[in-house]
Amino acid sequence: MSIMDKLKKNSKIKETQVLNKSIFFSDKDQVPTHVPMVNVALSGDTDGGLSSGLTVLAGPSKHFKTSFALLMAGAYLKKHEDAVCLFYDSEFGSPQSYFETFGIDTNRVLHTPIVDVERLKFDLVGQLEQIERKDKVIIVIDSIGNLASKKELEDALNEKSVADMSRAKALKGLFRMVTPYLTMKNIPLLAVNHTYQEIGLFPKAIVSGGTGIYYSADNIWILGRRQNKTGTEVTGYDFVINVEKSRFVKEKSKVPIQVSWDGGIESYSGLLDVALAGGYVAKPSNGWYCRVDRNTGELVQPKVREKDTLKEEFWEPIFKDTDFKDFIIKKYQIGASQLVENDKNNPLQGEENEL
Repeated sequence: MSIMDKLKKNSKIKETQVLNKSIFFSDKDQVPTHVPMVNVALSGDTDGGLSSGLTVLAGPSKHFKTSFALLMAGAYLKKHEDAVCLFYDSEFGSPQSYFETFGIDTNRVLHTPIVDVERLKFDLVGQLEQIERKDKVIIVIDSIGNLASKKELEDALNEKSVADMSRAKALKGLFRMVTPYLTMKNIPLLAVNHTYQEIGLFPKAIVSGGTGIYYSADNIWILGRRQNKTGTEVTGYDFVINVEKSRFVKEKSKVPIQVSWDGGIESYSGLLDVALAGGYVAKPSNGWYCRVDRNTGELVQPKVREKDTLKEEFWEPIFKDTDFKDFIIKKYQIGASQLVENDKNNPLQGEENEL
């Protein structure tokens, strides 16, 4: 018996396996949404998407955080017909019609109301312990930022006004406990959170809840927004996904997603800026756009207005006939190249340079 076989046999942990055979390090299952640039923000690839682990959607109020969570949950339920959504709710701001807007059958959603961090921790860890890896479950918490601690509630009931120092510790413990389960059970968890502004000369948005949620997360988005106007009328918003942390995407990447009052999320929004930067689309005159023949450099007529670049027929030939997908991967995805270069010219390496 080899030393490897001996160590594997002696392990008390049943999941112990040789690394190249471990299911935890195989290619992760990714669930694409119908919005290519949301997939890019999650994985760096238009064909990628949501994978197991903790994804935090943070931002001020009315910044589409719950909507992004339901967009991904709907895509997960659509891909896996036997899947269910475990929805922990502390805000109660999402009626059934809101779920249905994103194609979610509410019969496949288990709604669990929560009032404090400790009850969430006990219930969530209990659920994760019973779930098997073959079970298809997606978890949404709406929201972490609005949850009190048990001590905070008890102090209110006892009419005490002392400061609560336990909430950050409780949140850190929660995510420290659940993070291993999410990978081992192959479960995506989407946590809606709030942000606050750092004090200083150049304040920046900080994810609330302390360092525990930041260290545990696989992905952290900080969402911003800007108005879209037709004349003086606001017709919708561009929500900007700022990738604060990611296992797959270059951090500090910015992805705009357009949402209109009439049509909801514009599926092909965010692509135009990338295509212009890569030379796949040109702007021959103000307000007009057209595709570019990558072989000849000539403009492909007809030219169209910006609203027409949000249609599938504009993007289909670009995805089909060019290397646009590869360009996006190189622009956004963290490279898989060798992290430590073996430099033959390094004076600290080689037999002639003994230390």
